[in-house]
Amino acid sequence: MGRSTQDRGVLVIVSSPSGAGKTTLTRRLLAEHGASSQAAAGLPGGLEFSVSYTTRPIRPGEVDGRDYHFVTTDRFEEMVRAGEFAEHAFVFQNRYGTAQAPVEAALARGHDVSFDVDWQGGAALSARWPVDALKIFILPPDLTTLESRLKSRATDAPDVVARRLGKAREELEHYSEYQHLIVNDEVERAYGVLRAIYLTRRYGTVDRPELGDIGSSLSTLAAVVEANHRSGAEAHARRLVGQG
Repeated sequence: MGRSTQDRGVLVIVSSPSGAGKTTLTRRLLAEHGASSQAAAGLPGGLEFSVSYTTRPIRPGEVDGRDYHFVTTDRFEEMVRAGEFAEHAFVFQNRYGTAQAPVEAALARGHDVSFDVDWQGGAALSARWPVDALKIFILPPDLTTLESRLKSRATDAPDVVARRLGKAREELEHYSEYQHLIVNDEVERAYGVLRAIYLTRRYGTVDRPELGDIGSSLSTLAAVVEANHRSGAEAHARRLVGQG
């Protein structure tokens, strides 16, 4: 069924091991289907990005308040004690957290919120908002490609890359906690699946011409989602973690 402007929004939770492509894919989805773009098209909802808080140092090219809210450890601890986080965790010796109040406000006004988080964050968010959560896990084509992507970033020291590779298998073991799996073997194809999953959750699987081009393609998008379910992504995930 479709959703109206009075409906609550959707929590779009996208997770993956570092280097598998979740940030690239979610940023593209936000660029195409952000709240301002949807409003301009006369469509309800639209995505907002949840900007997490972190204690890690800012990287070249990042902007405070856009990529993360960069805070001191003391400030982060204050927020924890005040109960301001919906979820928070240690990741590679740094702290990350999602503030609860702005997320709840967005959902209440019918806006969708996009999260680019690890499996720990995904688990905490879906536990806090179980009805609203749409959980998607991005899989790399293989671990060799994952290693190559991490090294090509040139933003992390070699020891950090090594730790992230070591963590990748552990993160992959949580694929079964997600409603949808997408193998990111080709960005255009993977993005097409992500877009179809999001739009059919937001607007339904039956064509709704009154919603314009997107509404007229909902049944086609639903077929993309169904084809992805039959694509062998789950078997691929089992192979990645050595289960099959």
